[in-house]
Amino acid sequence: MLLAGHGVVDGYLSENDVHSLMANGLGQASLDGKKVLVLIPDSTRSCPLGMLFRNLVETIGGRVAKLDFLIALGTHQPMAEDKINQMLGLTASERSGKYKNIGIYNHDWQKDGTFKILGTISADEIAKISKGLLRQEVPVGLNKMVLDYDQIMIMGPTFPHEVVGFSGGLKYIFPGIADWQIIDFFHWLGAMITTIKIIGTRDTPVRDVLNRAVEFLPVPVLNIDVVVRDGKLAGCFIGDAIGAFEKAAELSDKLHIVYKDRPYKLIIGIAPEMYDDIWTAGKCMYKLEPIVADGGELVIYAPHVTEISYTHGKTLDKVGYHVRDYFAKQMDKFKDVPGGIRAHSTHVRGLGTFENGVEKPRVTVTLATGISEERTRRVNLNYRDPKSIDIAAYRNREDEGILVVDHAGEILHRLKEPEKWITIPD
Repeated sequence: MLLAGHGVVDGYLSENDVHSLMANGLGQASLDGKKVLVLIPDSTRSCPLGMLFRNLVETIGGRVAKLDFLIALGTHQPMAEDKINQMLGLTASERSGKYKNIGIYNHDWQKDGTFKILGTISADEIAKISKGLLRQEVPVGLNKMVLDYDQIMIMGPTFPHEVVGFSGGLKYIFPGIADWQIIDFFHWLGAMITTIKIIGTRDTPVRDVLNRAVEFLPVPVLNIDVVVRDGKLAGCFIGDAIGAFEKAAELSDKLHIVYKDRPYKLIIGIAPEMYDDIWTAGKCMYKLEPIVADGGELVIYAPHVTEISYTHGKTLDKVGYHVRDYFAKQMDKFKDVPGGIRAHSTHVRGLGTFENGVEKPRVTVTLATGISEERTRRVNLNYRDPKSIDIAAYRNREDEGILVVDHAGEILHRLKEPEKWITIPD
């Protein structure tokens, strides 16, 4: 059910618009005297979070008994205090003064005792949801902090997403504050379906898993799902976890997907500074893979990136980046590699085949980063020295099959007729 919402294809919502939507939507919610925990993204998402934070505090701060925020890191690195203040647009004096009674926490996923198993999705249910792709029991574990509150709220942006279809909504719970077991499961499920088939699709088997998993949470969930364009709000939808998300995904579909007539032989995706490792900068590949021609090359241009993954780098150094079937056809060999890491590996490497021990990726994925050539090639990716790339020389050459994409990683690019141009395996 949608309590309040508005989105625009052209233009933006003003701060007054957002305040009115919050006052209207949250005014209908039963929040008086309750302890409220708000899940928010970290700084790897484009969002005017500071404005939303201030509006939310102003709207409900005087009604609730307690108002805290939890940064839904998933498995990203914890944010330092100064980075949190910067993300929320707060000065140190505001944090210790005006907002001193509001807790702002990192999701402590690395700490023993953080999680509590709330229930288990049966193997039969998983087989039905996944249409037979996978069959296993999936425990649903969450940060046990949620059990200390009367109301969970989700506040963050929606974009096309490589695992779920569209981010936002319950994705701030799964993987945002979820245990490893369910994170690994649904990421691998998304990888088995493949990024190119799932990204930018609202209703997916992975989203169905999240909708089922949240049923084990004994605390009600209320969403503030926003849609961002150029760092500003184009939409804000307040309501239950499904109703608000569907409206946000509908608008994201209109604003965050670009259609092209033909594929490109070379694409250079320029990763923004908010992506500080390949674990996040890999989004350049996810959002651009659908328009790379068979046999073409995708360059992730990110001179500022010096790490594969701050969390999973050691494992990725051993495993490397591979197409889906490299893992799927050798599961005995890779069964101990977490599903989330296998999934990331295939998302970055893209479509391809693995037959008779020979791996054939559909496209070449090149890193032009601060990561050494030796390490880049060791993880099975191509290398180019970023200093050797003159970005200006590649611009305005679409008629030659060359495309440069600035701030790559959030806008999905698709072909109008993909079946005409590229090979998509089953």
